[in-house]
Amino acid sequence: MSANQLARGMPYIVVDQVTKSFGSHQVLKCVSTQFCTGEVTVIIGASGSGKSTLLRAINRLEPHDGGRITIDGVEVTDHEATLQKQRCEVGMVFQQFNLFGHMTVLDNVTLAPRRIHRTPRARANDQALALLERVGMQAHAHKYPWQLSGGQQQRVAIARALAMQPQVMLFDEPTSALDPEMVQEVLDVMRELARGGMTMIVVTHEMGFAREVADRVMFFDQGCIAHEAPPADFFGRPASERIAAFIGRMGH
Repeated sequence: MSANQLARGMPYIVVDQVTKSFGSHQVLKCVSTQFCTGEVTVIIGASGSGKSTLLRAINRLEPHDGGRITIDGVEVTDHEATLQKQRCEVGMVFQQFNLFGHMTVLDNVTLAPRRIHRTPRARANDQALALLERVGMQAHAHKYPWQLSGGQQQRVAIARALAMQPQVMLFDEPTSALDPEMVQEVLDVMRELARGGMTMIVVTHEMGFAREVADRVMFFDQGCIAHEAPPADFFGRPASERIAAFIGRMGH
């Protein structure tokens, strides 16, 4: 067994009875689950089922109303210093790439390490170039985001999240804003990360990716985790008509 597999199974993020409402609409209804080190969890479900809200609650972009979330044993709250540390440990990649348009690719990737970790510029540049190489974007280091395709921008966004050396990567529908022909290049980078043992929580509609890369697939329905299982079981023996219909709609 590799060291990675030995470390697997340790709960790194624990979600306990978490609730969240927007006005009178309850988006998360007493959600409890855990995400273990080295595990790739893919979360699927209809729009508005609470998938993205859970990701945003883990990163405190959306404060939860009730229950608790812990990251490596430390509760997620508004405590400034703790939150900054947790956001370094948990990288996030969004649907929209959120790159700074006035900065080059290289500067986008080095910004947080230089500001937050106080990494000297030369070292930050070296680390960023290595990450850009990893996502196939090193040749574009001195371009600006507007000079790149959507798929290229998303790969830069992944490199930027990795620059903080996170323990976990959250992906919130990272391919849904992309033209179909660019989806694969982003999923390929994510596959590589998964193969490298990165702990990942991925909200996506890409069923092929879920089948191939996930350790478990979680189905959200109306603010609850309706079902979770390893992909072979999840897709091979759908637990309900609703799940079977959803898989059918998304295509195999």
